[in-house]
Amino acid sequence: MAIRLEKGQRINLEKNNGSKLTQFCVGCNWGAVTKKAFFGLSSSVVDVDLDLSCLLFDAEGKPIDHIYSPLYRFGDRNVGLPNGKLDTFDRALHHTGDDLTGDTGGDDGLDNEIITVDLNRINPNVNSIVFFLNIYNNEDYSGDFSGIPYAYIRMYEGTPTKVKEVFAQYDVSTKTDCVGMRGLILGKLYRRNGEWKFNAIGDAFPDKSIVNTIARVIKDYSR
Repeated sequence: MAIRLEKGQRINLEKNNGSKLTQFCVGCNWGAVTKKAFFGLSSSVVDVDLDLSCLLFDAEGKPIDHIYSPLYRFGDRNVGLPNGKLDTFDRALHHTGDDLTGDTGGDDGLDNEIITVDLNRINPNVNSIVFFLNIYNNEDYSGDFSGIPYAYIRMYEGTPTKVKEVFAQYDVSTKTDCVGMRGLILGKLYRRNGEWKFNAIGDAFPDKSIVNTIARVIKDYSR
């Protein structure tokens, strides 16, 4: 049975059979928003673009790698951040790509954005990996997490197209502290005494841009 994560909960990556979870997916699934027209006589679907990202840090809290959408080309904007990319340098983590809409036809059971993780291949200098989520600031959806019909993050064994077994899940849109919030620090994978553990952070912020969230992660969540 999957672990239903609560804010601040820490877990070991140990499966029911006693083996360690080393290869898994971190996925985010969410639904598009249905907007009612005048007097509710008709409705339309509003695309919702959420972005799942992560930063990797060494033992001193220095950022040494990152994954976020290649559509973020910060080098062109002179904000002091590298452009987005889908793979870590060691190829241990891979992002499946940017989903710009969410589920427009209802929940299909598959995640919209996924980062695959292979802990066996991670650079030994990596001490922690912080996952975070942002609502892209576009004209289609200007609301917050609470206005999305469903949104959850989960760790599971399988592939981006097939879920074998869900290990842990955190429901985003059901959290009252996500009202008015557009950025969320999801959780942190970290090494402790040679083993990987996970901390479900769940801190939400009214960040209008991923730039704000990246700066926040580096300042407050890197150690």
